Amino acid sequence: MEPLLSKRDLNFLLYDVLDAKSLTEFGHFQDHNVESFDAFIETAEKIAEKYFLTHNAKADQQEPHFDGDSITIIPEVKIALEQYVEAGFIGAKHSFDDGGMQLPSLIASACQSYFFSANPSTSGYPFLTTAASNLIAKFGSESQKQRYLQPLLEGEFFGTMALTEPEVGSSLGDLKTTATPTSNGSYLIKGQKMFISGGDHQLSTNIIHLVLARIKNAPPGVKGISLFIVPKFLVDDQGKNLSKNDVALSGLLHKMGYRGTTSTVLNFGEQDNCHGFLIGEAHQGLKYMFMMMNEARIGVGLGAAMIGYRGYLSSLDYARSRPQGRLPSNRDPLSKPVMLIEHADIRRMLLAQKSYVEGSLALCLYASKLMDISEVGDSVEHKTQAGLLLDLLTPIVKSFPSSYGTKANDLAIQVLGGSGYTREYPVEQCYRDNRLNPIHEGTHGIQALDLLGRKLWLNSGQGLELLMNNIHLTIKQAHKYQSLTDLADLLSKATSELSDVTENLGVSLTKKGPDITLANASLYLDCFGKVVVAWLWLEQAVVATTQLVEIRDNPEQEDFLKGKCQTAEYYISWELPTIYHPLSLLNELNPVCFDMENTWF
Repeated sequence: MEPLLSKRDLNFLLYDVLDAKSLTEFGHFQDHNVESFDAFIETAEKIAEKYFLTHNAKADQQEPHFDGDSITIIPEVKIALEQYVEAGFIGAKHSFDDGGMQLPSLIASACQSYFFSANPSTSGYPFLTTAASNLIAKFGSESQKQRYLQPLLEGEFFGTMALTEPEVGSSLGDLKTTATPTSNGSYLIKGQKMFISGGDHQLSTNIIHLVLARIKNAPPGVKGISLFIVPKFLVDDQGKNLSKNDVALSGLLHKMGYRGTTSTVLNFGEQDNCHGFLIGEAHQGLKYMFMMMNEARIGVGLGAAMIGYRGYLSSLDYARSRPQGRLPSNRDPLSKPVMLIEHADIRRMLLAQKSYVEGSLALCLYASKLMDISEVGDSVEHKTQAGLLLDLLTPIVKSFPSSYGTKANDLAIQVLGGSGYTREYPVEQCYRDNRLNPIHEGTHGIQALDLLGRKLWLNSGQGLELLMNNIHLTIKQAHKYQSLTDLADLLSKATSELSDVTENLGVSLTKKGPDITLANASLYLDCFGKVVVAWLWLEQAVVATTQLVEIRDNPEQEDFLKGKCQTAEYYISWELPTIYHPLSLLNELNPVCFDMENTWF
């Protein structure tokens, strides 16, 4: 069994469902073809299996150590990252002119899926570096690009995002880090940041921190935040290191998962000599950082999907090879035990996992294609529509895989039984790694407020209208097949109910205000995500059913396609109907949680 990802599933999603080949018709990607896409993906698979997967457990058990002077990381991490860098994956999406591979986001995400599945903690270092390079490429000045971009793309420098602070958490409008202008055009940065992934290490010659800070006399709240490049080592115009900047590691944080990624507390300006360099305009930092944050949110969703995917494949392999027990109809104690997968409850748990992780991967890849179209689409209209859809769906792309990928890992442990929570099998680490993702880059609560409080209503709700049109188009296509009619009707009913509740909540926002209307926003986020993923499952079922009519003499592919249809039926008939009770609570603005008093706990 493929340990990281079903290649058949990936190809089905890329080429049959999402039509990755069509991206080569855009001028920006015209130098690529399906063969080059496959070559990059195959390279990613080989490097992930040979260099990332092999030290995943070791990096978890021997996490980075700080002795007060330097950090020690197992050597396999650097070796793996050298292979990753040499293959060009940090600059996968950057233009040829910048030294990148000019790959579509869709294909870059497909490549990245192997690394996330193999070793999420080691993958974190280049993932953040890629996001930092993308931000500098888009918003940095020419001199900043000259100094930092090439070393980042070549893996000589690594990058981070330094947002939160000890007393701030997710409330970035309250951050206290300051930036004082100097006569030479730089700013003196002073403050402390925490939970900074990859904040210090010896894996690269320099670390480029993207730091949110407040210039003196800036407007209060989020409107007064600026963004700065703060390198660990100051560099010259050619990107060569000059001297140590005043950035100090205060200590490492030790998490339940992602143990191989350094999680740091950083002090900026302990000696009042930390130099930072303003990106773009003053007080616009959060707007710039949101590009990196939104990219990171999609990446977190993909990572969560792939950790869930690996756990699913591991539990599937175990269930197929572990004999235990007999079917209820067999009362002969001397008969041969059956494999775990023959038990109905095991198949239920495997089917749930399959529906969560394959649905999550479809969601993340769909978002990646929207990113491609929004950036280099063949018309202004297509670019605009893709951007509207991507903005609307980003909270879902981050939150659904984070929630249900983790649920898949929980079920994987259950499939293995007592072996599931031992370190001899990977599923317990998968669960610990994935449990961080509902918090990474904004909790479910934050994503819910973003969706229900803001994203739905942007541009007069055009994003939601586009999404609903797409869903109804798939429902119409599904009605062409008798076997999919019932599933199409179930999705139609759920979509209609969600639309009605959304409309009522929109009225409530105006009449009753945001506090009571958004009090149960997390329920809405979950319901919205389930409808979107049910749509993507129906889309897969339509494609699979179409192919089943035409297939000849290929039993393995026939089994694969029937598995897709069966999983779509499971998800739409078992998981999707769970939205109705939460939707009723949302519709009545149920006040139970909102009205609970602090002293009553």
